[in-house]
Amino acid sequence: MATDTLKSKPGAQGATGGLRRLLLENGALTALIVLVIAMSALSGDFLTADNLLNVGVQAAVTAILAFGVTFVIVSAGIDLSVGSVAALSATVLAWSATEAGMPVVLAVVLAVATGIACGLVNGFLISYGKLPPFIATLAMLSVGRGLSLVISQGSPIAFPDSVSHLGDTLGGWLPVPVLVMIVMGLITAFVLGRTYIGRSMYAIGGNEEAARLSGLRVKRQKLAIYAFSGLFAAAAGIVLASRLSSAQPQAAQGYELDAIAAVVIGGASLAGGTGKASGTLIGALILAVLRNGLNLLSVSAFWQQVVIGVVIALAVLLDTLRRKAGATTPAAGTGGGGKGKQALTYLIAAVVAVAVVGATSLLHNGSSDGKTRKVGLSLSTLNNPFFVQIRDGAEEQAEKLGVDLTVTDAQNDASQQANQLQNFTSEGLSSIIVNPVDSDAAGPSVRSANKDDIPVIAVDRGVNDAKTAALVASDNVEGGELGAKALAEKLGGKGTIVILQGQAGTSASRERGAGFAAGLKEYPGIEVVAEQPADFDRTKGLDVMTNLLQAHPDIDGVFAENDEMALGAIKALGSKAGKSVQVVGFDGTPDGLKAVREGTLFASVAQQPKELGRIAVSNALRAADGKKVNTVVKVPVKVITKENVAGFEG
Repeated sequence: MATDTLKSKPGAQGATGGLRRLLLENGALTALIVLVIAMSALSGDFLTADNLLNVGVQAAVTAILAFGVTFVIVSAGIDLSVGSVAALSATVLAWSATEAGMPVVLAVVLAVATGIACGLVNGFLISYGKLPPFIATLAMLSVGRGLSLVISQGSPIAFPDSVSHLGDTLGGWLPVPVLVMIVMGLITAFVLGRTYIGRSMYAIGGNEEAARLSGLRVKRQKLAIYAFSGLFAAAAGIVLASRLSSAQPQAAQGYELDAIAAVVIGGASLAGGTGKASGTLIGALILAVLRNGLNLLSVSAFWQQVVIGVVIALAVLLDTLRRKAGATTPAAGTGGGGKGKQALTYLIAAVVAVAVVGATSLLHNGSSDGKTRKVGLSLSTLNNPFFVQIRDGAEEQAEKLGVDLTVTDAQNDASQQANQLQNFTSEGLSSIIVNPVDSDAAGPSVRSANKDDIPVIAVDRGVNDAKTAALVASDNVEGGELGAKALAEKLGGKGTIVILQGQAGTSASRERGAGFAAGLKEYPGIEVVAEQPADFDRTKGLDVMTNLLQAHPDIDGVFAENDEMALGAIKALGSKAGKSVQVVGFDGTPDGLKAVREGTLFASVAQQPKELGRIAVSNALRAADGKKVNTVVKVPVKVITKENVAGFEG
């Protein structure tokens, strides 16, 4: 059956039991109300019109993905591929409309068809190939991401202007992504509650064998269910890319987990048979409110992951308790007693919430002194020593100048960085510093800050199609050229080398690689026998280098586009590192400099990241005070070898 029967003796439930059941059945909405009250009490910047619209925009992509996943989970399935399918669909649209020259309407149709096709493949593998949903969709996750990288060649593709309007606002205040989210939610509710396929989903999720024996064509239904999931993933990808003004081949990584979490938090059971569109929307809003509020409270991005993980665990625990108590989230469109009473209860709860929120807002307004200047710093990642050093330099300078600095970690996700920059803008900070995940994707958010007259400083990477008061950066192209010269001269102008590339699609990887290639043209005796990405990661650098050594055991040198990959390569090379094989890295991180001193790393092209952080904060403060700053501030790069490492401080 799709729903359970409440097993209790007549009269066993009093007022306490009724309240307990009400809370169990509507735990997600209760949690959302409590979260809104708590965030309003803790941060005076939370309950503003701009910030609440930010929450809606930040929830939109997750919610649209989650609506599609709702169909799958209701039918007792799982779809891990929606994030990759979203990225692939957006990439297909952008490539079709730009590189292939197709009309935009036809490109949109092709993108949607791509999402549906991916869903159909999932459904076919599950229904007719008898693969478990976890395995089939995990395979599509990899295939979709790979095709996205192949089509884009690892680089973001600018989105057509006519489609980019999906990321804009109507009337200058109502975000289009929120409207799309509402429309997709209504479609989900209609399909689940008013259509034959919707009722079939509940039947299959409740008991697939019983559904088959009842005459349902379960295999065909599953094809349709996963096609719906692919369709919604394509819509989410188009909305996400529109918001970023570019199709990112690495976009929406990990979003499948957020989508599943939103569905489960919203009351659906992973065992199937229960779930509804409104619950999924509430689940997506809970995740967005959590991330938005924790950003406003300057909570570390690492702790944010912990908090969200705990929330997901509690949601599953609540689902277990609800099922044990016999209370289930009803199927959409089914009847249920006491709906009027329940609506009245939540109307009262909403009134209480508004009253509490209003009181806390007045409290915040009264206590604001505005004396401390606030600056926000959004880093592309803190999972890399180079960017950690930028943060450390920025924090040291902020403390010295008496500035309240808030640091956020975008985790190499352009969409998450856009959310963080929007949050900074709604807080009304004195100035913003951004280290873009992608120069194109950061543009729309920086333009929003421009409209509010908040000066923006770019650090390490520039921002395209937006105004920045200053760019504080090293020259990655020059650094690549210096790395090529250092390695080639060490090898005497001849030999074979391999290149470990950074994360596909990032400007740092493109620029360093281009600089190295340009520098190497002066040394025709140097042959590049292999180039492989290792994503700026030490572990991947170790694995990729180990694999390359199987095909090219007699190489003479390695160029890695950052020190982390270089250190992984050194581990793979073992005793060869620094002797028969020379390795050059990039960034001048503490671990990299230690390897230079030990002789295993021949050289590192150092960018002095702490100095980047210090100069960025100083310029942000000058811009906030209306003082003149240089448009471009270049911090010199330097090749560090064993001969000069002792005098280098970073």
